[in-house]
Amino acid sequence: MGNRTRLVAVARGDEPPDLVIEGARVFGAFTKEWLDEDVGIADGRIAGLGRFEGGERVDGRQQFLLPGFIDAHVHMESSKLMVDEFARAVLPHGTTAVVTDPHEIANVLGTDGVHWLLDVCEGLPLDVFVMASSCVPASGFESPRRPLTRGDLESILRRSHALGVAEMMNFPGVIAGDHEELAKLEVAGATHADGHAPGVRGRALDAYLAAGIRSDHEATTFEEALEKRRKGMWVLIREASNARNLLSLLPLVERYGPESCAFCTDDREPDFLVREGHINQMCRLAVKNGIAVEDAILMASLHPARYHGLTDRGAIAPGYRADFFLAPDLQEFKPSKVFKDGRLAVDDGVVADFPRSEVPLWVRRSVRNAPVAAGDLAIQSDGSPVRVIGIIPGQLLTNAEVATPRTDKGHAVADPQRDLAKIAVVERHHATGRIGKGFVTGFGLKRGAFASTVAHDAHNIVVVGTSDEDMVACIDRLAETGGGIVVAEGGSVREELRLPVAGLLSDQPYEQVLRDMDRVLELLGTLGVTIESPFMSLSFLALSVIPALKVTDRGLIDVDAFEIVPLEID
Repeated sequence: MGNRTRLVAVARGDEPPDLVIEGARVFGAFTKEWLDEDVGIADGRIAGLGRFEGGERVDGRQQFLLPGFIDAHVHMESSKLMVDEFARAVLPHGTTAVVTDPHEIANVLGTDGVHWLLDVCEGLPLDVFVMASSCVPASGFESPRRPLTRGDLESILRRSHALGVAEMMNFPGVIAGDHEELAKLEVAGATHADGHAPGVRGRALDAYLAAGIRSDHEATTFEEALEKRRKGMWVLIREASNARNLLSLLPLVERYGPESCAFCTDDREPDFLVREGHINQMCRLAVKNGIAVEDAILMASLHPARYHGLTDRGAIAPGYRADFFLAPDLQEFKPSKVFKDGRLAVDDGVVADFPRSEVPLWVRRSVRNAPVAAGDLAIQSDGSPVRVIGIIPGQLLTNAEVATPRTDKGHAVADPQRDLAKIAVVERHHATGRIGKGFVTGFGLKRGAFASTVAHDAHNIVVVGTSDEDMVACIDRLAETGGGIVVAEGGSVREELRLPVAGLLSDQPYEQVLRDMDRVLELLGTLGVTIESPFMSLSFLALSVIPALKVTDRGLIDVDAFEIVPLEID
C-alpha cells in the first residue's frame, strides 16, 4: 500500500513526488476527457494531477497517457508460456493486470498446481488476480486428474489476489438447479461469479442469472449479447485465437454505449499474443471499426476493474495504482513506455529484468497414459452413417454433422478426399486406457496426424489423423516428452513444440516457443491444414460444455442434449 501519509503530503504539494509524467495528454476515465495535466506519483500510486516540484521527470509531450490495460478473463496457460514469459509478452502491449481462471493447470495438477502457479506469479511486474475454478471437471463427461471440491475453491479464495468464482461452465446443471453446482456459487470468500453460457437465452438465461452469475464471455452474436446485457450481465467481449467475437459484438457498443462491457482474450496462443498484441489489439480493431477511442479505452481499463471490484485500478486518478503507459497515437495503441506501480517496466518494447522461477519436477511429470497401439484406435463399422464434429472457423462452437464413412475390412477409416479425419481423446492422468473416438471435418488434413496434451478442459491427449499409425506416433511422443504439440507423417514425428510444464506450458523464452510453433504450423500447412489456429481449434474439440458435438475420453458428447451419444446412427 505504500506510505499513505507521504502520498497525501505529495498530493497537497508539501513533499516532492517520486516521478512526474510531464506534458502528456492524460485520459480522464470518469468523464472521457483528455486532460493537459502533469501526473505526480509517490510510493507506487498516483498523488494527483497538476504541477509538481521535484522528482524524476519523464517527458510525455506529443504522447497520450493511458491507464494500464486489464484482461477481464484469461487462461494464461493457453499462451503456452510460463507466467514470467507471459508477463514479458503482454507488458509491452500495455497490459498491467489480468484476471485469470487457472482451470487448465487445475485439471492437470489439482489445487497443488493452482497454488504453485499463483506462487510463481508473486513478484511479477504484472498483477495476476485469480478466480477460483468452479468446474474441474467442466462436466461429468470429462476426466481430469481429480475434481476440485468446494473446500478446494475456498483454499484458492484465501489467496491475497483471489476475487471470486470463475466461469460456471456447467450451465445445464445450474439451470436445472443442481445443488452441488449452486453451492459452488456461494463458496466462502467469493465476491462475484463469472459465467459461461454459450447460446443460453430466454427462461434458461433467467434461471442462470437467478443463481447469481454476473458476466458472460461466450456471446457470439449481437442478439445474444444484447439480451444478456439487458438482463444485467456484464458482456465480456472476447477476441481469442479461435473465438474472435469482437467484430460481431461491436454493434452492441455502438448502439448502447460501452457500459457493462469489457474486453477479454480468454485463450490466446503465443504467436497472436506476441505479434498482434493483447488487449491493445482489441482497442486497435475496435477503433478501426468505428468505436470511439474513449469507449475502447474504458472497456480495456476502468470497466474490467469495476466489474471485478478492483477499485484502485483502471484510471489515472489520485490514490489509484500508478499503472499506465505512454502511447504516441490512438490508432495503434503501441506503448513507448509502460509503468507498473510507478516504476518503468517497459522502455521502447524492452522489458526490465525481473526474477524468474524454477519449475519443480512434480509439475513436469504429468503425462501418464496407458500404452496405445494402432488397433486401439480402430473403429468397427458396418457402413452405417456416423456423427461427425464439424469445425466452425473462428468459433468454439461446432456443428453436429452426419456422414457415411469410408470402410476398410470392417472398419470406418479416414477419408481425406472428403475432409473426414479420425479424432481420438486418450485419458492421460491415471492410465485408464480410456479412448473416445470419432470423426471430424474442417481441418483439411490430407495426410499424417497431429496431437496435443492441451485439450480443454481436462487436458487429455487429443489427436486427429488420416492414419492410425501416425496417430500412435504422436501419442507415443507426447508421453515420452511430457507433453506438447506434435505432427507426424509416415509413422514418425516430424515437428513438435514441447510443453513439459504440466503438458501445458513451455519452459523456454517466448522467442523459442514462436520459432517452434512456426515450424509446426508450416508443416501442418504442407499436410493440407489451412484453418487459422489449428491447435487451438483441436484443443476445444474435447470441451464438453460448448455446443454442439464434442469428444472426450468417455465418447461423443451431444452438448445440447448433454449426454453421451453413439458414433453410429441407427
